[in-house]
Amino acid sequence: MDTRYLKDRYVNPYTDFGFKKLFGTEINKDLLISFINSLLHGKEVVKDLTYLNTEHLGTGEADRKAVFDVYCENENGEKILVEMQRGEQQFFKDRTLFYTTFPIREQQVIKDWDYQLKAIYVIGILNFKFDKVHDNYYHHEVQLLDVETKEVFYDKLTFIYLEMQKFNKSEDELNGMFEKWLFVLRNLSRLMERPKALQERIFTRLFETAEIAKFTKVEYDAYEESLKVYRDWKNTIDTAELKGEKKGFKKGHKEGLEKGEKIGIEKGEKRKAIETALEMKADNEPIAKIMKYTKLTEEEINQLCESGVKREL
Repeated sequence: MDTRYLKDRYVNPYTDFGFKKLFGTEINKDLLISFINSLLHGKEVVKDLTYLNTEHLGTGEADRKAVFDVYCENENGEKILVEMQRGEQQFFKDRTLFYTTFPIREQQVIKDWDYQLKAIYVIGILNFKFDKVHDNYYHHEVQLLDVETKEVFYDKLTFIYLEMQKFNKSEDELNGMFEKWLFVLRNLSRLMERPKALQERIFTRLFETAEIAKFTKVEYDAYEESLKVYRDWKNTIDTAELKGEKKGFKKGHKEGLEKGEKIGIEKGEKRKAIETALEMKADNEPIAKIMKYTKLTEEEINQLCESGVKREL
């Protein structure tokens, strides 16, 4: 194909096309297997995957449907949902929990089912920060826990969230396949060459798959459209954030001026009260009368008289 208009060498995995090109096709499922195994850190080893229908309807006509980015099961029948979350949503945790109800309910395949479930994994690749407290904590693995003992109550439902914006390691700092995969996802569209640290065979396959120059015309056109949608969405988000920052600055500036004005008035009133108290004391006015007209305490008046000077509080 004609590559005159190509600027990037590799596909952007944050686009819908790019993500599904890398992880959502049968021919490239070895990429997804490697990625998932790196997340599980040896707790389980996925040997094979079968892709399942990504669109799920509710039990009734009025029920909301769910459309997954990637939905598959391993050789043991365990379900795996993989979502690329491009922007922050108000109820994204609720959304991921809602999504798990579909692979749970579909396991009732026989009438005399005994409720035994296969494990379910939800993997969320997040292009935003949802944990605003821990700046360096980007890998969240969530299960149901007993709040008292802190022990896992149920180990067949696991949520894995990756806050990609917090992962800032350089190529020289990468340690193990997990970090290598995060580095690829975070930087792929900005790379012009394959990094020396990524010499594993699986990354040879990934960079070959991700190279835009090897796309067919149909693939290239689909990617361009997907990239346009992503850029339009990102510009909308960036503009909204910028407006929010400006609005916050103006509000903070106004509040600061108002607070400063209030403090200035209070200090002026205090200074006037001190001057009045000193004058009244010089005229031998009783303490009670001075307190009444200046709103100063007896202790403050006595301290002023002992010092014999006017002070700004």
